[in-house]
Amino acid sequence: MSGGTINKNNRICFSETVINESLSKIQKDINLFGQEGSNRIDMSKSKVHFGTGGATPTVRDLHTDEFRDSTLLDLYDFARLSDRLENINFFSRPVVARDMPNNQLLDLNTAFASLVGTKKHVIVSASSVESVREISKLCFIIAGSKENFINKPFLSIHINHVVPPLRFSTEATDVLYECAAQGIPVMINTFGQLGASSPVTIAGCLAQTNAETLAGMVLAWLINPSIRAIYGARPMVTDLRTGGMAGGSGEQALLTAGAVQLANFYGFSNSTIAGATDSKSADAQSGLEKSLNITLAAQSGANLITQAAGTQAGLMVSSFTACVIDDDMIGTIARSLADIPVNVETLSLELIENTVNNDGHFLGAKDTFSRMKSDFLYPKISDRTSFDEWNNAGRVDIGQKAAARAKEILKDYFPNHIKTDFIKEIRNKFEIKIEPHKMRSQ
Repeated sequence: MSGGTINKNNRICFSETVINESLSKIQKDINLFGQEGSNRIDMSKSKVHFGTGGATPTVRDLHTDEFRDSTLLDLYDFARLSDRLENINFFSRPVVARDMPNNQLLDLNTAFASLVGTKKHVIVSASSVESVREISKLCFIIAGSKENFINKPFLSIHINHVVPPLRFSTEATDVLYECAAQGIPVMINTFGQLGASSPVTIAGCLAQTNAETLAGMVLAWLINPSIRAIYGARPMVTDLRTGGMAGGSGEQALLTAGAVQLANFYGFSNSTIAGATDSKSADAQSGLEKSLNITLAAQSGANLITQAAGTQAGLMVSSFTACVIDDDMIGTIARSLADIPVNVETLSLELIENTVNNDGHFLGAKDTFSRMKSDFLYPKISDRTSFDEWNNAGRVDIGQKAAARAKEILKDYFPNHIKTDFIKEIRNKFEIKIEPHKMRSQ
């Protein structure tokens, strides 16, 4: 098989020649797109993009504040909300629609609800070859043709091709083959847990995770040399006292950064998880854990950072309120990645000289007025008012402001970027479970 062998332990062994050839020839600097070719995601080196994710089984209700099973309508609502939050660059499935009767309907309806809810690039999962085929047909209808979709793919699929340690998943490998045949970009994801399904040392965990991820990349290239395959190492930290995940820890931030740096070493377009706080609500713990982990992943040059917005409780809960708060946080993190332009204009030597010899401050300078609009990111909900203003306004905290904004968006915003005829064709061909009257623009 293309230079591979089966050893005495019944393990697939790729030859050094095949590995080196695939690593050099597999597509680098991948571009992904939103619908209609919009919202291009440039995945060349150190281009960073932030998104949702998590596939949580639970949602924190926006109106009652209670925890409950997540539904297909929740998924659609998260897509609508994310479409309006300007710092969220792509939409990876944040919740599982637990009201779906089987996996095939879950996969199809997840793709549909996501695609009609947002114009941004969508990432979903597929549990079977048949699910991939249905999702493909759905995408080709929306794109107008298979060729249009392949040229500018607006959906990709998470593939967890490995059961760690170092075992291919038969079902996931079948999905990989079908994605390659349909031209769907794939996230080659690995999820070794430090101290549980991988060695307890960060170096050992990274070594195993890299081997598992590279095996998926090599296999993807062997199936289809033109495939868009994204290196998706996602090693996670286990709290060895409880066996639970410790996604907000400092060790997790370091582990994720190491995985991203390995991807960059090979020159691969890559994705990872950051933002898997252990906090159950959008509180100070959530903020400190998310900002640490997402910032370090971004500074390391991760192309796609999933789970960056809305997830809580170690990827067990998704929150509309947290999603809005995290959008503000992501904006500040993205701003911190900007270059510092140094030239005659930005050094401002003439302005400094004139100011020193005249007013003694820069508040009235023309440059100050013009750049206050172009050079600064102003948060949507973070509070920068004076203490007296905040106190007199009722001491509203960030959670209250975020919940109010989420409610405002979801009350009136119903995207209609997909042609009505396409929606009708999709509903005629597939078993779509979300009712038209709950998608008002449809």
